[in-house]
Amino acid sequence: MYETQYHRPTSLADAAAIVAGAGEAKFLSGGMTLIPTMKQRLAAPSDLVDLRHVAEMKGIEVNGRSIRIGGGASHAEISASDAIGAVCPGFKALAHLIGDPAVRHMGTIGGSVANFDPAADYPAALLALGATIHTNAREVSADEFFLGMFETALDDGEIVTGVSFEAPDQCAYDKFRNPASRYAMAGVFVVKRGSDVKVGVTGAGQGGAYRWTEAEAALSATFDGAAIDGLVIGTDNMLSDLHGSASYRANLVKVVTKRAVAKAKSH
Repeated sequence: MYETQYHRPTSLADAAAIVAGAGEAKFLSGGMTLIPTMKQRLAAPSDLVDLRHVAEMKGIEVNGRSIRIGGGASHAEISASDAIGAVCPGFKALAHLIGDPAVRHMGTIGGSVANFDPAADYPAALLALGATIHTNAREVSADEFFLGMFETALDDGEIVTGVSFEAPDQCAYDKFRNPASRYAMAGVFVVKRGSDVKVGVTGAGQGGAYRWTEAEAALSATFDGAAIDGLVIGTDNMLSDLHGSASYRANLVKVVTKRAVAKAKSH
């Protein structure tokens, strides 16, 4: 390893001030991506600013069907939240499917959202839910926040402090996991509000999570997996690697979408 300065602020103001006064600083919010990247010497921050002890970023609030989750909430805390499970069981189930117990207890929703890994689970759900991303400076809709692979609307020094959304009538998440990493090779979050359906996809697209609008139109007309049978997914923007070709992933998206719809209908 190389020399780096570790900071442990207890407030957002302190965290922002440290980053502003440092050289090449990085926020640490679980470190599930950053630490392995540093070990491989693909990142060499001069300073690490650990956000895990900032009280302002903690907590889960559920008021009626309105949900707000602090950016410092771990995947394990979300997956154990009976309050979320009571109104939005699909989101609680998604958190339980992330990684393994060690990852779920260390990783945070804020870190996942800010990093925007192309196989991350939360972005697909937040897009489908029409969620709002809260930062220490502003609020941004999920549709405007996620820009491309590892690219978000965050400015330098801006911190994801939480996410909020309204629980839908029905929702569910399903994913086909890489057996080694447990990352999604295709993950789909389906949301139904009245007759309106939204579909978020992760793990398959070159630019990260996205909304599958053609499936949304088909499922809004008929909320049944068979409604997407006639849809054709182009392969130009699909990921292709040693784990699966673009055409394989395109087929997975349809399969996993049908499974997610079936789950949502069963609740």
